[in-house]
Amino acid sequence: MIRLIAWMLIAGIAVLAGCNTMAGAGQDISKGGQAIKNEAQESK
Repeated sequence: MIRLIAWMLIAGIAVLAGCNTMAGAGQDISKGGQAIKNEAQESK
């Protein structure tokens, strides 16, 4: 029973860490898109 609880805790932590990683990647991609958009506007 203790092993099951330990595995569930580990899985929960991994899921939360994965969500934070994906959120950070999404923000980085968004910032990159904004930079490209700003450069395009400036070059007009």
